[in-house]
Amino acid sequence: MDRTASLIVAAALSLAAWACDRHRVRDEAPAPPPPAPAPPPAAAPGCTIAALPLRLPAPHRLVAIGDLHGDLGGARAALRAAGAIDEHDHWIGGDLVVVQTGDVLDRGDDERALLDLIGRLETEAQAAGGGLVALLGNHELMNGAGDFRYVTPAGMHAFDDVAGAAAAGAAPAGEQGGRLAALGAGGRYARWLARHAVIAIVGDTVFSHAGVLGDWARRVDEVNRTARCWLDGQAGEPPAALTSDDSPVWTRDAGRNQADCAQVAAALATLGVRRMVVGHTVQRSGITSACDGALWRVDIGLARGYGGPIEVLELAPGAPPRVVHGSRG
Repeated sequence: MDRTASLIVAAALSLAAWACDRHRVRDEAPAPPPPAPAPPPAAAPGCTIAALPLRLPAPHRLVAIGDLHGDLGGARAALRAAGAIDEHDHWIGGDLVVVQTGDVLDRGDDERALLDLIGRLETEAQAAGGGLVALLGNHELMNGAGDFRYVTPAGMHAFDDVAGAAAAGAAPAGEQGGRLAALGAGGRYARWLARHAVIAIVGDTVFSHAGVLGDWARRVDEVNRTARCWLDGQAGEPPAALTSDDSPVWTRDAGRNQADCAQVAAALATLGVRRMVVGHTVQRSGITSACDGALWRVDIGLARGYGGPIEVLELAPGAPPRVVHGSRG
């Protein structure tokens, strides 16, 4: 069986096993109460993916950027507001660290260009003594499972050349072939995504796409390892982060108007940090905080499909968090 066909079969099996998520019509709707969770799958025996450091030291300046959803222009505007890139999209942030909280994929046409930009900026930032920490969101994991419900027509064909390379002359795999060969678990771009975490701690702040609450705060290493091994093609079953409605890429509890501050405080105590920063749930009024500044929500719908503002959250030692405003230019 050629690689593209293998990916299609694997994705079909994954989606069959992933029946608990088929009820979603729009993923921005509040998630229903989850069923009793099954024991999370372990990483594939012998998974060789290199571990990532969970905790990074506090930089002189730290900026958080929310969901980008395939909008290159919005991403550029946010990175410029952060002081990270110049007008030619090259890193000028020095030792600045930027954390992007996931959901680069879906809803917009520029996904491939965004992935390529992030990959290049990671290298440039590291060389300058800074960093770009791109996290995995639910849409990255959904694409790993071959769930392309939120892909634009242009996005569906943005990776057609990857299908050609993967098939090596085999019969075409349909209109999803290129995207599946690129982003399906084990695919070319999926293996690059597997170099990124679901949860990261930078200084005194924990970052994730949707929030690290409840028992998930005690399972951080497992969450990162299982998601990464699966995206890398080294595990057959989708990870619990994808299949559990209360996971750090799916929960809506941190994004609601009335957050459970006791739950947030318990998670922060477990993780030994001061604050939590999340994306995932669009804040229509711009970046918001809750729980006396212990929780910050940075998904403000900046992608063109939502029409939100350009805002980023700046965190600097010894100073209160600050919302920085930008423009599309």
